Amino acid sequence: MEEHRHVTIYDIAERLNLATSTISRALKDHHTISEKTIKLVKQTAKEMGFVPNTLAAGLRGNKSRTIGILIPTVTQPFLSSLISGIEIAAQKSEYSVLIMQSHDSYEMEVNLAKSLYSNRVSGVICSLAMETKDTSHFHQFSNNNIPLVFVDRVPRDYDTFRVVINNYLAGYKATKHLIEQGCKRIAHLTAGSEFGTLYNERKRGYMDALLENELPVDEKLIINLKEMTYEDGVKACNQLFDLKPRPDGLFAPGDILAVSAVQTAKKRGIKIPEEFAVIGFNDDPISKIIEPNISTITHPAEKMGKAAAELIIKNLKSAKEEDDAKEITFLNTQVLVRESSKRI
Repeated sequence: MEEHRHVTIYDIAERLNLATSTISRALKDHHTISEKTIKLVKQTAKEMGFVPNTLAAGLRGNKSRTIGILIPTVTQPFLSSLISGIEIAAQKSEYSVLIMQSHDSYEMEVNLAKSLYSNRVSGVICSLAMETKDTSHFHQFSNNNIPLVFVDRVPRDYDTFRVVINNYLAGYKATKHLIEQGCKRIAHLTAGSEFGTLYNERKRGYMDALLENELPVDEKLIINLKEMTYEDGVKACNQLFDLKPRPDGLFAPGDILAVSAVQTAKKRGIKIPEEFAVIGFNDDPISKIIEPNISTITHPAEKMGKAAAELIIKNLKSAKEEDDAKEITFLNTQVLVRESSKRI
């Protein structure tokens, strides 16, 4: 069987008896090539099944027209929606995306960042791994004028683009809602290192809402998780339910944790929301499926993805240093009140 071979500009040049440089320019609509020749070359290329080697072209120009996406996982609904937003904006400007998952491992994030750099990506969009406490592995992009945008999980101090929500305000809103429903002992699950801002800001909003309503901040009601998994949520909630007196409300920074809280409470015979009110975060599909439905905070993931990609593309198109603000903050998070917390 004859081995399949990709059609090249050399094959087109041989068929039309033209120079390869003429073929290359014609395919790019170069002004030095006549319209007649451009039409002939493009028609022949189409008939022969020619596909431009964008990677090779990118390597020659040190640009791949590819945006690298480095995220903890693609399985979380928020992150999959984020990717969707990035792809929509990238495709609109004829960029492709390369997706890599750190699985919340700092070591893996470091290695994947090196891989993205070696693949000569045009720009990078990253949501930090849970374990990350140092961002020096991103200097390879910043030092070589490769646009870098942090989204959602962002470092405290790094002079580059960021796309975030107001996590402090969102945490405040969630906790205030539970207080308005009559909760007095509100627990909170948090996560990540002190290096990042996302969970720390939600926790700060939670604490301020308590203090402003003259409720104590009880450290026993605040549990720091290593991972944002269902299993970790169950373990944390059992720990909370063993307390005396036990909490009567919970602000969970993710809907999967809210689900674990609801199901753990039901197994222990704790009535929701009468004895234990729960609010999650992200408005994941699961929040509407579980019984009772889970109250949550909206999170504009797709819009954040589009904004991040547009920052990359705008920066690539600009020949000079942009004076635009380095941070885009989405303020339109809302409390969606459902059965898991609605007492009044």
